[in-house]
Amino acid sequence: MAMNVLPLTTPRAYLEGKPVGGTQALLSDHLRRHIYNLGCVTGIDGSFTVKAAPRKPRQFIVVAPSVSPSGVLKARFVPERMYALFRSGAVLSSWTPKPNLHKSPNCTGCAAHAVKAENYQYPFDAAIKLHQLGIDWNAFGQNSLGHPKQFQYRGRHLSGSVRAGPLNGSLDPVPSIQCIVLDIEGTTTPITFVTDVLFPYARDNVRKHLMSTYDSKETKEDIKLLRAQVEDDLKEGILGSVPVPSDDAGKDEVIDSLVTNVEAMIRADRKITSLKQLQGHIWRTGFENKELQGVVYEDVPEALLKWHANGIKVYIYSSGSREAQRLIFGNTSYGDLRKYLCGFFDTTVGNKRESRSYFEISVSVGVDEPSQVLFVTDVYAEAVAAKAAGLQVLISVRPGNAPLPENHGFKTIKSFADIQ
Repeated sequence: MAMNVLPLTTPRAYLEGKPVGGTQALLSDHLRRHIYNLGCVTGIDGSFTVKAAPRKPRQFIVVAPSVSPSGVLKARFVPERMYALFRSGAVLSSWTPKPNLHKSPNCTGCAAHAVKAENYQYPFDAAIKLHQLGIDWNAFGQNSLGHPKQFQYRGRHLSGSVRAGPLNGSLDPVPSIQCIVLDIEGTTTPITFVTDVLFPYARDNVRKHLMSTYDSKETKEDIKLLRAQVEDDLKEGILGSVPVPSDDAGKDEVIDSLVTNVEAMIRADRKITSLKQLQGHIWRTGFENKELQGVVYEDVPEALLKWHANGIKVYIYSSGSREAQRLIFGNTSYGDLRKYLCGFFDTTVGNKRESRSYFEISVSVGVDEPSQVLFVTDVYAEAVAAKAAGLQVLISVRPGNAPLPENHGFKTIKSFADIQ
């Protein structure tokens, strides 16, 4: 149905007065926040409509429209970003566009919405009915992905997307999870695969790799990073560090010193970018030559598939380089699992034991609050850092993982199947 825009002679005082302006302000300042906090019409798509002055001849409707072009969340709508229409579809006032937008929000079908609009009493009537059914109306609704949030029916969970942790006998509802960030070693992949397969492969092939790629731009960058790290290690008195001679000393001498330093770094399991970047490049050759294949726990593929189907975004955060992460998940006995992953984070975003790193990740994945991100790791110090940043945290307890401190205070899982 096409909408007829009223002439510009429509009195501005009427648009800004109580009938229109007051309704827009009320919808903006109070009701939309209340509805949003209930979990309804979250995110930037969809719309909600309110019919005002129902007994007056000039009845009108206020619409907060679909706003995908603007990226404005419903909870942040202001009056000038709403439409006001008569029931006929004639527009009283429309969107005041931002300078950087190519198009205004979608108000297609506003007249149809107007005909079906109800007054303010509807949400409260619905809340009363839910209460009569024994349903907790505060927890009812949908998350911003459009999936049902978990709620309680007289103490019993009816449905849900992802809960931050297994039930463990508890029926307490938890915030809706929009993203899951996974560690690799001890979480998705056995520690033994890293310690007994990947590390030895990198150690045994570092000299061969450096010799065959010494003049490449990629390896020159690797060597530059290693030189800087070794200089810092020598100043700090790190055991196993030896000076790296200048290029003038010759290729063989430079490589000899690099191999010595890299082997010491691997033995000490150093979580440093220079080592992880070089290891990733060495492992790439191993995967390409079919000498290596990624390993994950048997419950991981099914969980990734389920989360992907439910619209939950999954990311990886590991001390291994992003390239190494992609190699592990792209070459498993279950096939290429990268199609279920939305991105990869490594130590370039920050140390895994610093809370700032997890805050940066929560900003990068685009959630409204850090608490909408679930981080799963096997390392207690990482769990502490992530919790300090506001993320929800689970600790993975797998065979061969390091023991946890007593009374550590975190929920634990033994399988991704425990994350419901």
